[in-house]
Amino acid sequence: MQGKIIVATGATSGIGEKAAQALARIGARILLVARDPTRAEATLKSLEGNGHKAYLADLSSIRETKRVGAEIASDFPAIDVLINNAGAIFAERQETAEGLEATFALNHMSYFTLTAILLPTIKGRIVSTASRAHFGPPLDFDDLQIQKGYNSWRAYQRSKLANILFTRELARRLPEGVTANCLHPGVVATRFANAAGGWVAPVFGLVKRFALSPDQGADTLIYLASSPQVAGVNGAYYAKRKLADLSMPAQSDEAARRLWDLSEKLMAAH
Repeated sequence: MQGKIIVATGATSGIGEKAAQALARIGARILLVARDPTRAEATLKSLEGNGHKAYLADLSSIRETKRVGAEIASDFPAIDVLINNAGAIFAERQETAEGLEATFALNHMSYFTLTAILLPTIKGRIVSTASRAHFGPPLDFDDLQIQKGYNSWRAYQRSKLANILFTRELARRLPEGVTANCLHPGVVATRFANAAGGWVAPVFGLVKRFALSPDQGADTLIYLASSPQVAGVNGAYYAKRKLADLSMPAQSDEAARRLWDLSEKLMAAH
């Protein structure tokens, strides 16, 4: 990975930070996209090597994601790897300033929008963090913003399903030489859900007592971003460095195309 340019979201804590640190140790140049300048600066200081940089943006905003993507593309016309890793769960339904349900906005639309803006510059791999949590209900295209009967876990499940459908449809559309894959990192003890509020934080806090370490959780992410063993793999879902089973809803080509079309319209509207 010597000299490779890697853009990474969700990389100021947890598995994203561990992946950034590991990839920097083997020579990559890391471009962080972060919301918190203090944490971004701390992560930059933890990275070995030179030339790393942080860009600040609220990725739950399509406009902000477009802006930061355009800024990165202007500074770096050739990017080797894009890591989509930012994500959250919210105990209560929240809407962004653009009127989107917050889980959908951050966990799916940030992946879709940043990838779309950076795609002309990407020469290698796109790696997105999904989850086995996608095993659940299919997307409700009549209520993607979950205005009726909000349930935080179901919202999270659907956002992770969206990550897989996005990856599969993206892989179908990519130019030759560029690949897109996604992964389940495992249940990992990170900052995830700490600020979710309600019942979510204490429940996840209990689960984390038995969870993987961030280093362990980052392993498959690092593998997909850097290993020559997966250089030609496209449109796949991995766990523990191996191809993993998908739920039936995640295998729907029709749902993948429909989600893509709707996401494209949402991106264009903002």
